[in-house]
Amino acid sequence: MHISWLGQTCVRLQTKFNDEDVVTIIDPYRPEVGEFPRSLSPQIALLSKGEEGSLNPSQNTFVLSTLGECEIKEVMINALPSTEGNIIFKILAEQISLVHLGRLRKKPELEELEKIGSIDILMLPVGGGKDYLSAEDAATLITALEPRIVIPIAYQCDTDKKADPISAFIKESGLKPDRTEKKFIFRKKDLPQDETKLMILEKNV
Repeated sequence: MHISWLGQTCVRLQTKFNDEDVVTIIDPYRPEVGEFPRSLSPQIALLSKGEEGSLNPSQNTFVLSTLGECEIKEVMINALPSTEGNIIFKILAEQISLVHLGRLRKKPELEELEKIGSIDILMLPVGGGKDYLSAEDAATLITALEPRIVIPIAYQCDTDKKADPISAFIKESGLKPDRTEKKFIFRKKDLPQDETKLMILEKNV
């Protein structure tokens, strides 16, 4: 599983189906400033806050912007309800479970967290302010969800200069970053077993 961050809550996942690369884009957006890919041609697009303000993918893209479950090319997707109309996406592909918390601003209730289940990789917005989780709330969620790997998103970048810098979350979480890259490649057998690792994705456009 290849993972890269395109700014704000937008994430690109690449998995394999037979010999085909399957690209999933979560929360593509139209930036007011900064850089974003000129063209996106994913097989799957997931929208955590609906289609308003989202970048329209190609005509052949399967788009999910509502609650429900589906499977496309061995990518299993469960769209779960959360606070303020936000959708949490749980994705299972290549035997790896990844949870993307969307544009979450408030901590979910315990009942909502229990529905998520076990997590290998957690991607959560940490930029604070009126749009994202505060660093403190994000750190609390890590403790509650106990993922193997934490990848923070929606921190300060060229398309969102008002968001808090990643340093604020790192300090609050108490976790030392294991690696900082523009793209991560994960295999199930390589995931940590008895600890939670913090990995930092730099914006990749």
